[in-house]
Amino acid sequence: MERNVTCCIAGGGPAGMMLGVLLARAGVDVLVLEKHRDFLRDFRGDTIHPSTLQVMEELGWLEEFLTLPHQRVPDLVAQFGQIPYKIADFSHLPVKAPYIAMMPQWDFLEFLARKGKAYPHFKIAMQTQATGLVIDADRVTGVTASGHDGPLTIGADLVVAADGRSSTLRPAAGFTAQNFGAPMDVLWFSLPRQATDTAQTQARLDAGRIFIMLNRGDYWQCAFVIPKDGDTAIRAQGLAAFQSKVVALLPFDGARANDIASLDDVKLLRVQVDRLAKWCRPAFLCIGDAAHAMSPVGGVGINLAVQDAVASANILAEPLREKRLTLADLEAVQARRDFPTRVTQRMQLIMQNAMIAPVLASTGNVRPPLLVRLIAGIPGLNRLPARAIGLGVRPEHVSTQPMRTIPAV
Repeated sequence: MERNVTCCIAGGGPAGMMLGVLLARAGVDVLVLEKHRDFLRDFRGDTIHPSTLQVMEELGWLEEFLTLPHQRVPDLVAQFGQIPYKIADFSHLPVKAPYIAMMPQWDFLEFLARKGKAYPHFKIAMQTQATGLVIDADRVTGVTASGHDGPLTIGADLVVAADGRSSTLRPAAGFTAQNFGAPMDVLWFSLPRQATDTAQTQARLDAGRIFIMLNRGDYWQCAFVIPKDGDTAIRAQGLAAFQSKVVALLPFDGARANDIASLDDVKLLRVQVDRLAKWCRPAFLCIGDAAHAMSPVGGVGINLAVQDAVASANILAEPLREKRLTLADLEAVQARRDFPTRVTQRMQLIMQNAMIAPVLASTGNVRPPLLVRLIAGIPGLNRLPARAIGLGVRPEHVSTQPMRTIPAV
């Protein structure tokens, strides 16, 4: 089967869906390929930062978006031993929604899909996975894919790889990312939450352990940070040993750790931080995790991907619509987004090396770094990390205009 579109986007995650919706809204014929049959998968962090909420506001969708189930996080608290430190206060950010919204990512993606389908230029093919590129004289002219009806070839003026850190299209384009390393991996699981529990999303750093609890309404999404490649050793120790490690870190009755019925309920996230030196070639562009895998530090990965999508739409919509896209246009996207990515990753690497690695290696009492004590102790200083986490470096704003009025959905 063959078909042709102006822009084919591989990957229906935050970067791919946001870019697809924004381009279609601007009158560009778009096809998004999503390999799964639906969006109901374990996305773990699921943090929607103020920068992304502001994009929703600029699109006129924020009020409707916030009717979806979510929990609001107005600040971040890190507990070293028994002492809590407020390290970020989002309430003063100059945006409509100055907080992090904890929202299942499938709800976020379903919302974008529903908005996209209101535009005649938007199409999404579920259960369709990009498998390779069609290249003619160094120019990408399309993508091969496997769908539920069999193989297909899609011709496109632009192919965008938004298919994540394990991208299929990135190596097909001849790109290899530089890996910057990470001292940790993360084990994810959930525990029941009771009405009497605190609503505070929190992180606890103790001797050799880092434990994060994200309020998800009726349950806690828990992240147990472990030394790099330590998963095998933890599983070899067995379920009871892991439950006892969790009990020691819980701020409530440790009996709830018994809800971890099996180590099969504990999912491993292998942390990686990498970045492409070159994001594009003629008629091909990588964005989101396909261009730069982020550390979970700060939970900014989803929001960096959305920022990539907004910048890409702002720069590419007009040349795509007018059939005059050039490599220079694609290079302009990288030029716009490369600096924020580098700065954010640099800050993440500093946090990994200066705080996370020493805590995981420690055997005695953990003392917070001087910077953490200053941020928490000097009034107003916690607004600076709030801005870095909540808005990021060079936040993007929607500049594309809809081609015509679309009825609300």
